[in-house]
Amino acid sequence: MSESNEHELPFKTPKQLIVAIVASFVVPVFIIILLANYVSSGNKPAAGSNAMTEEAIAERLKPVGSVEFLDANAPKVLKTGQEVYSGACAACHGAGAAGAPKFGDKGQWGPRLSQGFDTLWKHAVEGIRAMPAKGGNPDLDDIEVGRAVAYMANEAGANFKAPEPAAPAAAPAADGAAPAAPAAK
Repeated sequence: MSESNEHELPFKTPKQLIVAIVASFVVPVFIIILLANYVSSGNKPAAGSNAMTEEAIAERLKPVGSVEFLDANAPKVLKTGQEVYSGACAACHGAGAAGAPKFGDKGQWGPRLSQGFDTLWKHAVEGIRAMPAKGGNPDLDDIEVGRAVAYMANEAGANFKAPEPAAPAAAPAADGAAPAAPAAK
């Protein structure tokens, strides 16, 4: 009977055995070094990037919003047209979202300006098409909305006068006479 070659090693010489042993240690170590270098290189900003400057970090960490506490009994201080635009209108009119005319774009505002200030103001207060009433801020006074309309329209070439609140009615004077004293009981 012939002897089977089942128990033979794949290495024919001692030199082949030594090369296989060294390669089994060197190749994994080399792969580990390359992987560690690849992973650690991801933390470095690209050349010319300012993402890690103090200003960029501060911008990313600034608060998203703020809370204002108002005295409900205090008289309301009306905002300017620019303040209302920045707070309620810029989200859509700055980018032209949902068909809103872009801020300062004379071509988009032209047909609207021809309708007149009162019509634009009415549409802004009541809402029209995709625009919600008062730009989605029900806390705005109609005068504030009118100021924002005038501000946006004037930036697009109109010459609208921003509305002012009506002066409080003066107490009627009775022909210059002093007020009557209450009757004694």
